[in-house]
Amino acid sequence: MSGGTYLGMPAFPEAASESTQNKQLRANLTHATHTIRDKRAKAVAELADWPQLRAAGAAIKNRTLRHLGHYLEQVEAAVEAAGGHVHWAADADEANRIVIDLVRMTGETEVVKVKSMATQEIGLNEALGEAGIRAYETDLAELIVQLGDDLPSHILVPAIHRNRSEIRDIFAREMGNWGRPAPDGLTDRPAELAEAARLHLREKFLRAKVGISGANFMVAESGTLVVVESEGNGRMCLTLPDTLISVVGIEKVVPTWQDLEVFLQLLPRSSTAERMNPYTSTWTGTTDEDGPQTFHLVLIDNGRTDTLADTVGRQALRCIRCSACLNVCPVYERAGGHAYGSPYPGPIGAILTPQLRGTQSELDASLPYASSLCGACYEVCPVAIDIPEVLVHLRERVVQGGEVTLRGSRTTIKPAKGHAAERAAMRAARWALDHPAALRGGQRLAARTRRLHPKRLPGPGKAWTETREIPAVPAESFRDWWRRTRGEETK
Repeated sequence: MSGGTYLGMPAFPEAASESTQNKQLRANLTHATHTIRDKRAKAVAELADWPQLRAAGAAIKNRTLRHLGHYLEQVEAAVEAAGGHVHWAADADEANRIVIDLVRMTGETEVVKVKSMATQEIGLNEALGEAGIRAYETDLAELIVQLGDDLPSHILVPAIHRNRSEIRDIFAREMGNWGRPAPDGLTDRPAELAEAARLHLREKFLRAKVGISGANFMVAESGTLVVVESEGNGRMCLTLPDTLISVVGIEKVVPTWQDLEVFLQLLPRSSTAERMNPYTSTWTGTTDEDGPQTFHLVLIDNGRTDTLADTVGRQALRCIRCSACLNVCPVYERAGGHAYGSPYPGPIGAILTPQLRGTQSELDASLPYASSLCGACYEVCPVAIDIPEVLVHLRERVVQGGEVTLRGSRTTIKPAKGHAAERAAMRAARWALDHPAALRGGQRLAARTRRLHPKRLPGPGKAWTETREIPAVPAESFRDWWRRTRGEETK
């Protein structure tokens, strides 16, 4: 992975074709996603005002995005007034350079990390490794992924594709290469696995002088950063090191503490199905003799400003990374997260990644099609992102090309390769709909030859008809039926 791109990844259909053949993967995913979404549904049902909270969350995010520049300047001023330092990064490479330089300034060669989607997006661990700095993931699921030389496959539970016996084998085989080895005779009991991880990580928490985190939210009025978690590892990384570096996307800002209150109700119920997160850590700059004495905030754009310029696609920036959309998506459940070729899998990844990275690559151009458009993702989204709407919008961009914003400039992109037949079909349909006589003639011809129609399509349509039959053509069109039964000419 480099700069958030999974090198060598094929387009989604090819990757999904391979992953769906893995029976163990599908069994792991089905069990985990069904369990999480059932618990979430019960937690959400406890709140009678959930629809109102959802609408409030969407409205707050929309207002913030409309005035994002103002709130980011407010964050910068508040953080620096509280003793912190703010750095701006236009892209992944710049963000990685800033973090590497900040770590080198401390003289350290090791860092402990809080689970962070932003650092996965920019490929920070790999960049640190190339610079001779070793990053230790401390979230249990991220630890499993790191020890297994794997990639995350879920926003909330990165190791969701692994079962307990696989985790035991990874711990027994790899822990010794990263620090304290796993205990002898380790079984796959969850309590034993958790204890092995706890002992392994404890020495790193106590030794580390530099911590790296992301943030779930930034409160503009005070410059406060917020991390919510369930394990306590984040609290250790945020409080024990001498230096803390937080890498945060510019869209994570909320204007006030009152606005934060809404999201602290929406996020835990939508993600972990908890009424509140066991650990909610907040910090504002630095405090003498309490916590890290040096704090750096790295604000990253990396395609977010371009996404903001798209009036339809910008709603993806409302995402609070709860992963509820993944847990109800039939495509994600069967294909798994790795098939998306991005740290952001599932429905939200299918609309966020092509906007952050563009649709020029075969992989990114395929992601808007990684959906059945069933709408389940929109129904569970706690900030009401209309994911199906954005998917259709991005599909149009892939097929038609057109004007988009790239690196802050309006640019006309060409249609993606492989969609010539689709464009030709749309042009033919538009011409026919503009010429009623031709449309009527085509309908009558189709009706008279309907007994000759195949039930399966050849060529590009073959895959579509492998699981469904072509709808039967009626004996006559509605126009002809109306004329025959009513005796009236239609215009």
